[in-house]
Amino acid sequence: MNVMPDTYDETRYRAPQKRDHQEEDEIDLGLLWQGVKRRLPAILLSSLALGVGAYLWSRSQPSVYEASASLLSTNTQAQETGNLLNGLGRAAPLPEGVIEQVIVSPLVLGEVIKQLQTSKDVQEDERSRLVGSLQEDLRLQSMRTITLASNVQAYTGGNGTYTLKAKARTPQAAQVLADLTSQALLDWDRSRALEGLRRAQSGFQAQLTQVEQQLQGATGQERQVLSNRQASIQSNLIQISLLQDSITGVLSPLTSAVQPGAPVSPRPFRNALVAAALTLLLGILYSVLRTLLDRTVRSEDDVLNLGLPVLASVPRIRKRDVLLSGIVRAGRSAGLYESVGFLRVNLLGTVSHIRHPVIMITSTAPEEGKSSLTATLADGFASSDQRVLIVDLDLRRGTQGEVWKKYDQATNWVQLVGEGGGRNTQDALMDPQNVQVLRAEDNVDVLPAGPGITGSLQLLNRANLSAALTLWKDHYDVILIDTAPLLALADGLVIGKHVDGVVMVVEANKTPLPAAAAAISRARQNNLNMLGVVINKVAASEQRYSGYSYTPKHK
Repeated sequence: MNVMPDTYDETRYRAPQKRDHQEEDEIDLGLLWQGVKRRLPAILLSSLALGVGAYLWSRSQPSVYEASASLLSTNTQAQETGNLLNGLGRAAPLPEGVIEQVIVSPLVLGEVIKQLQTSKDVQEDERSRLVGSLQEDLRLQSMRTITLASNVQAYTGGNGTYTLKAKARTPQAAQVLADLTSQALLDWDRSRALEGLRRAQSGFQAQLTQVEQQLQGATGQERQVLSNRQASIQSNLIQISLLQDSITGVLSPLTSAVQPGAPVSPRPFRNALVAAALTLLLGILYSVLRTLLDRTVRSEDDVLNLGLPVLASVPRIRKRDVLLSGIVRAGRSAGLYESVGFLRVNLLGTVSHIRHPVIMITSTAPEEGKSSLTATLADGFASSDQRVLIVDLDLRRGTQGEVWKKYDQATNWVQLVGEGGGRNTQDALMDPQNVQVLRAEDNVDVLPAGPGITGSLQLLNRANLSAALTLWKDHYDVILIDTAPLLALADGLVIGKHVDGVVMVVEANKTPLPAAAAAISRARQNNLNMLGVVINKVAASEQRYSGYSYTPKHK
């Protein structure tokens, strides 16, 4: 029987060409987008989940209120104008960074803790919590409960403002804590200024004692000089006493704290948006990085670089459709039907000079879909009125019998040659003159592998495979042989020597490029006629070259 109605389109099937190195180094933005798009559902679900989680977590946290008080820094010492005490009315200038250091010292923070412990304006539970938190800050020399923001610049001579922010779980507690800290700083600064007056007072007092001792033995003019000096010292002591009541430091109150009207945290909506946006960004970056580092077969260009043409890119079939209707019926969906049509035309074009070709279909590893592709390809041949025999030579894990049994539970055995004989590949190879096959559908017969065996290679070496195939193929237009993966077993290398061509199936985004290259190299070393590669289980969104949409327009 010589039925070969399909023609070969040379414009659609081209031999692989060597690519320019510059093209290989370029980043394919479309490929990056496909990598992101493939993982986008998982990224969006993760973003949503983390956003919801952040929202719920934020809602469960206690509210935190923040109150602030401001201090003015006038860090300029008065000039002396004839009176030595003029400069003692103000504190010495504050060196840069002193306020930041002293606020976490016992001089200020310790005083705040002491005042807070006796405060009646803060609820007892919150007061105890704040005292414990401040004591921990004092121990660690950190500013978590109270923070300081400085707006003092060196070029202004140390003048500027300090803003104290206090956090608590109630508005009133935040206000009290801010005011206590502000007052503690003012008291420390005034005490620093008083220290200068105390030292001056001690000095003048010592001078006065010395002068009084000298007066006891002085006479005449010397006594008059000492008396004048005594009066001057006593005048200075009086002025110091007056200055102690009016002394000011570098710091002065600017604004006192007010009770905050709303908490500063938590902010559930903001936290949810930040968590979701950050997860989305990290997910996209992860996808881009994975795509750039991906060493799997992703596109036809990857296969062309291996030195073989791409016969077709076949879309992935949904598992639900396979479970409901079987692989063959599911394979008749529009996308797969068109892809299998391209595969059938291209495949026959490569063996158009051979009558009744025998084609082996293999893969690099299990689970890449070679058996399913073999079944759908046979169904495609049958739809163009070509008779097909599927020989399952994957003797360890044959699946063709199960595939077609799920498709049609009725078992219809027909005589292929001879009388009676084996109903599986193992028996048929031992007696190829008497074989029965399963009529899976019109124009499709299947020779199942039979029970799995471990000595498959020994069986293949004993059998006269060439004679068997020559005898059987006269009854069919095409024989498709389903074999074990090339990298898993050596069976395919033995079988491949007795067929007209070999088709390798790789799974998109799963089959490693090194594995595909190793399988092709192994086949070529054994002089197998490699016809091309089929990229299987391609996502529908990634099928850029498998065909054009050609649907009728409705007016």
